[in-house]
Amino acid sequence: MRTVIVFNHPYEGSYCNAILNAVTKGLQKAGHEVDLMHLDNDRFNPVMTQYDLQAFVAHQPIDPQVIDYNERLKKADHLIFIFPIWWDIMPATTKGFIDRVLFPGVVYDHHPRGFGLVPLLKKMRSVTIITTMNKPQIMYSLLIGNLIRKVMLRSVFKTMGYKRLKWISFTSVKSVSQDKRKNWLSNLETRFSSFN
Repeated sequence: MRTVIVFNHPYEGSYCNAILNAVTKGLQKAGHEVDLMHLDNDRFNPVMTQYDLQAFVAHQPIDPQVIDYNERLKKADHLIFIFPIWWDIMPATTKGFIDRVLFPGVVYDHHPRGFGLVPLLKKMRSVTIITTMNKPQIMYSLLIGNLIRKVMLRSVFKTMGYKRLKWISFTSVKSVSQDKRKNWLSNLETRFSSFN
């Protein structure tokens, strides 16, 4: 199987980067081909220009990088996002990926009856979001309202018609022990070593 990982964190020493390594190792043990879209290293531009918007309306992407990402998504059996939660939501580069890469006519289309959306990535079996944050889980869920679940799972992928959706959230990352962080990574590697 082929798994695309969309990764967004600018610091190589981040816990997100350790998560990326653990997930990649697990997937490779499971025999997956891993296709990494490292948005920071790829210098992905998250800004939607007027030309991008015109292309979006026409369902014809024009940016070569967006076209390349689109072609790679078409080949994916699974899609995994890894990013930190900053100010209670995804970083701007991840949001820009959603805006500029999840293109109508490529990732989804409008239902022929005129209501709702239909998924176009026919090979796509699942979408998994993996995040880190420094807030405690209860504070994020009760006070903020689990924005990642609302925005990425419900508003984006569920609306597009994708069914197998999962969010793995690591909270209070800075305040937990080093042993706990290592245990999380070990569990991730084990989890994805049997991913199908």
